[in-house]
Amino acid sequence: MTWRPSNSQNVSFTCVQGVLAVSVITLLLSLVALGQSTLSATEAKNHIGEKATVCGKVAGTYYGARSLDDPTFINIDKPYSTQIFKIVIWGKERSKFGNPDLDYQGKRICVTGEITEFKRIPQIVATDPSQIRIQ
Repeated sequence: MTWRPSNSQNVSFTCVQGVLAVSVITLLLSLVALGQSTLSATEAKNHIGEKATVCGKVAGTYYGARSLDDPTFINIDKPYSTQIFKIVIWGKERSKFGNPDLDYQGKRICVTGEITEFKRIPQIVATDPSQIRIQ
């Protein structure tokens, strides 16, 4: 004689399998969402609209104290006119950063945020110093 589970045991086992599968899928999707990619300045152009960390050496900075909205530009890996990626700090946020045009000059840094594009140059707008770290 062979033992066969009742219908209620089959239903219970199937429910447990379903809950377990949903839990595993949710966990995997959460890990993917938390994991952000680290990119070079050159790679950033292929990730417009994504949140990522971009790392490279500061090749030049400019503080436009008399420009509209007092921007600070930090160019990564290539200086202005040949820049391939930049960090923008608007004047209203600048005081949080100290003197970013001087403090980061020549250093290798990483910036985290959403990669956007202005005039075909990828950029991240930094609003908080925690977005930028010196390596």
